[in-house]
Amino acid sequence: MTAHIAAPAATPTAVFPAKPEWLTLSSRFGDEVPAIADRDDLVVTVAPGAGHDAPACFFLDLAAIEVDGIHLPSGVDPATVEPHRVGDRKRYRTAWGLLTHECAHAQHSVWREPPGAPPGAAAAAILLEESRIEAAQLRRRPQDRFWLRGSATNLILADTKANDPAAAPTMTKHDAAQTATLVLARVDGGVLNRREVARVERVVRGILGDDTLADLRAIWRSAHQVADDDVAAMIELGRRWCEVVGDEPDQPPPERGAANPGAQPGSGNGVPSPLAQAITATATAITSAAADDPAPTDAVTVAMEARAADDAARARAVTMANETFGTVINPNATHTNGTRAPATAERTAARQLARALTTAGIRDRTTTKVTSVIPPGRLRVRGAMTAAAQRAAGATPTAEPFTRTTRKTVPAPPLRLGIACDVTGSMSAFREPVASAAWILAHAAHHTDVPATTATVTFGSGLVTPVTHPGATPARVTTFKTGYGGHAIDDAIEALDGALDLSRPNAARLLVIISDGIFETGTKKPGQKLLDRLRANGCAVLWLQPNKPGNKPMHGVTLHTLTDPTATARAIGQAATAALRATR
Repeated sequence: MTAHIAAPAATPTAVFPAKPEWLTLSSRFGDEVPAIADRDDLVVTVAPGAGHDAPACFFLDLAAIEVDGIHLPSGVDPATVEPHRVGDRKRYRTAWGLLTHECAHAQHSVWREPPGAPPGAAAAAILLEESRIEAAQLRRRPQDRFWLRGSATNLILADTKANDPAAAPTMTKHDAAQTATLVLARVDGGVLNRREVARVERVVRGILGDDTLADLRAIWRSAHQVADDDVAAMIELGRRWCEVVGDEPDQPPPERGAANPGAQPGSGNGVPSPLAQAITATATAITSAAADDPAPTDAVTVAMEARAADDAARARAVTMANETFGTVINPNATHTNGTRAPATAERTAARQLARALTTAGIRDRTTTKVTSVIPPGRLRVRGAMTAAAQRAAGATPTAEPFTRTTRKTVPAPPLRLGIACDVTGSMSAFREPVASAAWILAHAAHHTDVPATTATVTFGSGLVTPVTHPGATPARVTTFKTGYGGHAIDDAIEALDGALDLSRPNAARLLVIISDGIFETGTKKPGQKLLDRLRANGCAVLWLQPNKPGNKPMHGVTLHTLTDPTATARAIGQAATAALRATR
């Protein structure tokens, strides 16, 4: 009898009264069991100490399942589990896998050991039952493989006792055959992969030999095809198993432990045998491989996880904005080099750009057709005839024969504009055009006919420093120092997002990056992820690159080559409009 299948005469474990949250968890697990076991009479208990001295247990004649609560991860509060959401189950994958395994027993372990059955053959049949019921469960519910893999390690270690110095497998033929039936058979059952059990297979093959292992594999593969209620077939397979291994079918299975007289040298004296070591190493390999399995999920969980990830991203952005705009900056640590008065051409360019930005966020007029009983509108003959027929019949006319089209202009949303200027060494020759473009963009917002908020930052030397705080209008052009390294583009994007809410779709939003894009991988890769997130949330991205070879702008941007900003304000405005409208 394997450790987690209770004998028919066994009684449930007394674990309650326990903390109320364990009762809640047991109830919620029990609510999902009918779908997994295809039975509606099962009672589930999940609590520390449950499981009948095993990770989990199915009580054959009591329609009861127990799962030891210690297999719930320490960071999971039992009161918070929501197993009706498939995606929530991955938080407690092992516990859910143990429940799934016992549900497989509840559905497929129909046969009972008949009176007078040979004890050795019956024990072998019960051993074969472990992989048989999992194979049957996967034929019925293939989606349960993820959960069975999550619990395979615990079940294998419990049934083989590989971690128990007093009862760990030794280098005997019986222990090797039992290990093969509990571990290698799960490969043919569809739960494990051959690569994961390679170490156990090598040790088992060394003990049993190729022919014996092949005979055992034929036996458990036959067991996988046996009907749930065919007790005769299972006992016969158990008998064959004993004969192949060299056990007596009519005798109880031999005691297992280091004192077994058939053990090979080096398997006792408190030192784990090579077989026991192979089992524990394989258990580790299974756990590692199973951790990379794609978890089943559902739409609700996906939405909740996306919302949580978005909230976390916004929290990080706000923190970065506070660090950038809310702290006093050491003047020696800034990237600015003073200010100057804007030229007339720059003022003109700013007003031209303002007119473009005013209309950039305007939506097309909406068209709606309405009907009415009386004019104005176009008369529909069919509707008029229906109304006349209703009046002739003495009924109150309900037909509306007149139709007209109304058009309404959707108000332009407010505008939020973030500007990030690259002041690193590769931009040294372009610091004047960068400074001019930054001022024109920021000052243009002051002249728009829609509410506009701007903020400007520079990035270089691994720092992000503010040039224009949110809501402020720069009266003078800020000139920049250049020659820095360390392109903190990711921090710049995050700071502007946090300061201007660029990721919230409640305004027309535009992020302008003035740079050649020659960044370090360590900042460009996370910066691209932040940029992709902004675009996914409807924020337009305009990239102004210098007029030089070797530019490497990020993906997904509206690109424009910057020459003289005062002469190309119209082109910048068109690019900004295209960037904003591309997000509709």
